[in-house]
Amino acid sequence: MRKLIFILLSLFFLFITLPFASAEEPVVRITSTVHQNFTGEFVNDDLAQELTPSGRLGQLVFTPFKEAKIWAIDPALIDEVIAMTGDYILIGGATPSGKEIALSWLTQLREISSNNEVIALAYGNPDVALAKRLAPSELRAYFAYGKTALELALGRNVRSEPNQLWSKGTAKLNGDLSRSYGDARKDLTRLSRVVTSPDLEQLRMGLARLLSPFLNFEERTAFSLNARSAVDAQVQKLRIVRGKYQLTTEMSSLPVTVINDFPVEVTVNIRMVAGNARIIVDSFTGVVLPALSKLQLELNAFVIAPGQTVVLAQITDALGISVVPSAVLELNATVIDSRVTWFTTGTAILLLLAAIAQSVRRIKRGRQSEI
Repeated sequence: MRKLIFILLSLFFLFITLPFASAEEPVVRITSTVHQNFTGEFVNDDLAQELTPSGRLGQLVFTPFKEAKIWAIDPALIDEVIAMTGDYILIGGATPSGKEIALSWLTQLREISSNNEVIALAYGNPDVALAKRLAPSELRAYFAYGKTALELALGRNVRSEPNQLWSKGTAKLNGDLSRSYGDARKDLTRLSRVVTSPDLEQLRMGLARLLSPFLNFEERTAFSLNARSAVDAQVQKLRIVRGKYQLTTEMSSLPVTVINDFPVEVTVNIRMVAGNARIIVDSFTGVVLPALSKLQLELNAFVIAPGQTVVLAQITDALGISVVPSAVLELNATVIDSRVTWFTTGTAILLLLAAIAQSVRRIKRGRQSEI
């Protein structure tokens, strides 16, 4: 009987403690829609309202709690909050009101999460399944960059678990938006082969926000157009100036200007491709472009035949892959090949000698007729 009571009590306490042993810690997700565009302005001041103690994000950090929690945080959202602690700009020109609110919220987040586990979501909190389908290598970069950014913002170590489903929600992109995202991502990826710039990297990682599950079609379209403008501005910072040249000699040295508007030194190769065989041009390797500079190169051109030729000037990486769009150089050669000159001169001399010989014969025939 005692054994039976002991077994029953053991089973009772076992079932009583099982729910507590297997219960998971509650997860607090610090995520929101996109508030700041790709050129730095805020589309509205809604985030300031979310961060107030009565706002959605404010209630998550200002409400006291006793139990342990896990914080799943979008690092891009924290970067937006940090931007609000400065003198941020609203697109409509209204006076921003969230500076002190953002600073208070950020301070409270650091304090209340200090003794808890913090999970860094992929930067921008993209739909993970969609990002994995569109750009799996870029998704890995979003996770790595997000971890580093969140650690810097919170001043502590955080976890990154790409294989765990911490993110919630799905995003839908039509064909045009998918292509727009892909083209922008590829343009920045190519440029990153030769340029190491924090602003360029942040823009590239920020494209993940285009895959946010919180954006509707109109918002996603507007942000995609803004992202395209921001990407074009970055690509334009590294370029070769287009030009037209007149060649009057067989050998010419043409001034070609290369511009680097990035605040870092860049090393590139420059490949010159002539559109036809009229002209031969040299290429350049290991060209060092100082930060914020204009460098003039001397392009050697050898004329084979007169006429017009288009030369594509391409900035490439060490592997010969173009990193920005090519520039067009228009060359017009009016020089006559020396072989043609010698042939023409020789023919003229022969004709002159023939004319002189004919004149001499006529003079002789005239004298003989007089006799």
